[in-house]
Amino acid sequence: MSRWWRRTALYLAGLFGIMLGYTVAYHYGMAAYEGEPGSWLHSLQIVVETFTTTGFGSDAPWESWQMNLLVVVMDLTGVFLIFLALPVLVFPLFEEALSTAAPTAVEDLSGHVVVAGYTPRVEALIHELELREIPFVVIEPDRDAAADLYEQGIEVVHADPERVETYVRDTHLDVARALVADVDDATNASVALTATQECDAQVITFVEDPGLAEYHRLAGADDVLSPRRLVGESLATKVTAGISTELDAAVELGEGFDVVELPVQAGSELADVRVAESDIRERTGANIVGAWFRGEFVSPPSPDAYIDEQTILLVAGHEEQLERVKELTLSEQRRRRPGHVIVAGYGMVGATVRRAIEDADQPIDTVSLDREDREGVDIVGDVTDVEALERADIDSAGTVILALPDDTATVFATLVVRDCAPDVEIVARAETTESVRKLYRAGADYVLSLSVVSGRMLAATILQEDVISFGQGIEVIRTGGGALAGRTLRGADVRARTGCTVVAVERDGEFIADLDPDFTIREGDELIVAGTDDDVSAFVGLTDGG
Repeated sequence: MSRWWRRTALYLAGLFGIMLGYTVAYHYGMAAYEGEPGSWLHSLQIVVETFTTTGFGSDAPWESWQMNLLVVVMDLTGVFLIFLALPVLVFPLFEEALSTAAPTAVEDLSGHVVVAGYTPRVEALIHELELREIPFVVIEPDRDAAADLYEQGIEVVHADPERVETYVRDTHLDVARALVADVDDATNASVALTATQECDAQVITFVEDPGLAEYHRLAGADDVLSPRRLVGESLATKVTAGISTELDAAVELGEGFDVVELPVQAGSELADVRVAESDIRERTGANIVGAWFRGEFVSPPSPDAYIDEQTILLVAGHEEQLERVKELTLSEQRRRRPGHVIVAGYGMVGATVRRAIEDADQPIDTVSLDREDREGVDIVGDVTDVEALERADIDSAGTVILALPDDTATVFATLVVRDCAPDVEIVARAETTESVRKLYRAGADYVLSLSVVSGRMLAATILQEDVISFGQGIEVIRTGGGALAGRTLRGADVRARTGCTVVAVERDGEFIADLDPDFTIREGDELIVAGTDDDVSAFVGLTDGG
């Protein structure tokens, strides 16, 4: 609204100046060309009448062409100023009167999450919180942006995130679960310093430059997250895991029973077969909980589903069982000669990828490729340039990691790399979730979305829970049987009704992993359930009697 007042002031000042100019011209024109000198007040009256199209009083008609021309120009100016006032002043005023303003405070909230700033990663966090039915409130200092969020149904307050009153009075941080600051590096530190003056809630800040993390901690942040570094490390894990039979990033469910995601390599025993033909359960004792087929998660996969080098299996079992499954997903040729890794894009993510790969237990040769000649860059060139890829020896590479900051460039680079080297593994970073599907369609084997990584990292930090992968929207939860007590897995029809898979059951301290369709859920059982975020939410509703 302050902008409307500024426009109004400028408009009125300009209008006054123009009317004053025409008053002077009309006053002297009447004396010089019409021989009828009058008062200054009369000249101003004529100008006002002309601008408002209400008439010209006793002065009409004029004899001289000069005065007629002056009046014509005044007519046109008046009409122009009237129409200019409509979009500049009148319409915004009506829009302001009809629009819904965002509140400046919230009431009756506790155990909620306060978020300073609204970004794609905050949007991903909100999705996580909504699935768990955890309340939240977003602080937005811009009035129009706050109103937009409010109209979208997002709990928001229009307030300054750097004022103590915002946390003490407006968002009740004293009874909140946590505060998340995601504005910019400097503002996030200021938010942490402001909030910790009066409240003891957990404070989590984002930092783009990891070198500034210590300052955030000095400002009072309990956790400082650097999603770009995590993305780089996660991308590197996808490469190093391909030559080791050891399990990485497994989530322990209990008594040595884990769930882990395993990419299938070209040339492995599981590549180019259907799920029913893989005989994974018979050969290893582990269960396939779900699988990603070109970026789409299916749980459980159909027996006729085709496993190829772009499939990632989600498998549950004891450690030795999962190690046997992983051996089936690995290519002997890949393990003997993994080929070097080309890291395209040598910013923070690319540098983290290279460092993580070279520091691994079984390091792999890496070649960095970037358009800018900077420290750590081996080849200066564009990844979409075939000549640059040839200089990076794309033909003998095992993996190309696309760590580019622009999704459009990443999609195009995926097409180029796939055309140059049909058999190379492509691992890509995406800025937004909307680009993930495009990258899989372009030929990427694995894609990590920065916003999803950030949102899931936040959720894991706030809720202090494990996640299978920061890059995939998959949950593994432990929950009571509730309304399912007394029913068999077949009778409850959990998979068909929710899409979830009951991985295991803990009963009277005993962990039961070998479940068949006739297994009966009892009162007091703790169910270990895996599925997508939405599926898990549906399962929770089912156990609640929904």
